[in-house]
Amino acid sequence: MKTWKKVLIGVGAGLVLTILVAVTVYQSQKNLVTVQTGKVQKENLASIVSASGEIKPKTYVNIGANAFGKIIKLHVKEGDHVKKGQLLAQLENVQSSADVNATRASVQAAQTDAVAGDAALNTALADLNRAKSDANHAKLDWERAQGLYTAALIAKQDYDVKKAAWETADAGLAQAEAKVAQAKAQKDSMDKHITQNEANLTRVADVLQKTTYEAPFDGVITNLPVREGETVVIGIQNSPGSTLMTLADMSVITSEVKVDETDIVNVRLGQSAEVTIDAIPHKIFHGLVSEIGDNAIVRSTGVATSQATSTSEEAKDFKVVVTLTDPPEDLRPGLSSTAKITTATRATVVSIPIQALTVRTQADLAPKDSGKGEVQAATASPADASKQKEEIQGVFVIHNKKAQFVPVETGVSGTTDIEVLKGVQEGDEVITGSYKVLRTLKPGTSVKIDNSAPKKEEES
Repeated sequence: MKTWKKVLIGVGAGLVLTILVAVTVYQSQKNLVTVQTGKVQKENLASIVSASGEIKPKTYVNIGANAFGKIIKLHVKEGDHVKKGQLLAQLENVQSSADVNATRASVQAAQTDAVAGDAALNTALADLNRAKSDANHAKLDWERAQGLYTAALIAKQDYDVKKAAWETADAGLAQAEAKVAQAKAQKDSMDKHITQNEANLTRVADVLQKTTYEAPFDGVITNLPVREGETVVIGIQNSPGSTLMTLADMSVITSEVKVDETDIVNVRLGQSAEVTIDAIPHKIFHGLVSEIGDNAIVRSTGVATSQATSTSEEAKDFKVVVTLTDPPEDLRPGLSSTAKITTATRATVVSIPIQALTVRTQADLAPKDSGKGEVQAATASPADASKQKEEIQGVFVIHNKKAQFVPVETGVSGTTDIEVLKGVQEGDEVITGSYKVLRTLKPGTSVKIDNSAPKKEEES
């Protein structure tokens, strides 16, 4: 055979072999899915609930107007440190001072009248004692005269005189008793006048006291919306009164945040938190959860559900107060803050990347037999159909280059990883992406691992 024929046959055989290899590779990779994977490993996990809010002092009070009047003197300015009992503001008090002085004089006059009433009562009692003595003496004379008259030892005229004297003395006794009763009634009335005037003095003194404002505790004046010369009013019904100033105790500082309703069940009193303040970047402050609200707050309106007039399907939050353990000295109320509350911690637990978790139904996991599966689905009972739709949480583990679905039980969730209580072991390789692949991946699918960083799309 000539040489060129041998070369031609060799080239043809090589071409056929190349085609066969290409077809084989194509068929083997026809159903191959490219995935990203991660390892099941042991690590320390911490479950974090993040919420935003603002800095507030634990104790503060809005000092409102207790009386109507003009401010004649402000003794403080915004930012001043004050002590308990220190005078803060003074309202005009000419009328209230006059009322106090007049009522105090009325009390003194009533007390003087009561002294006179005591003297009158004592005089009436003395007159009563004298009348009793006169009545007893006259009665004895009359009784003696009765015996003498019966024995015909005195004249009828003398007997009648003794009888008249006794009747006069007895009438005087009754009159003295009536005067005592009258004096007692007058004395009781005078005592009541004293009580009445003292009550009026208490009332007008309270009105006068409400024209001056003292600090209820040590603190800082954080807000002073009024000025000298302005007129303030007290609140009535649905109309709020004037606020003179806000006093805050800055010794205990809190971060009041709003936690989403889906996270509030994991928050407990005493849990630790890390607080960041927008005005103080790159610094973390520590604190403890000191208060958890019981009423949900509608996110769009800020009104508690217990105060809402109608039901709402809007998102809701719960107030959580974190008390800072190391607040800076220059902290001010109202600064925006973010609290990261540690709700649970686990040491050296089996964990997987959160994005590896996926769900499948019983129907997705059931083996597929052509034709038979459709017949079973058509004849299944409602209970079986419901069971087929039941969702199962799990991950895809790679075995022999194929994706096998494994149900798992999870525990504490960290920022990027989640604890696995049952289902996988340390060292297993699980599929973490892409999301599109995880959403549609079927058990038993052949996979190709590509953990290289995804290429960024070129900007158009």
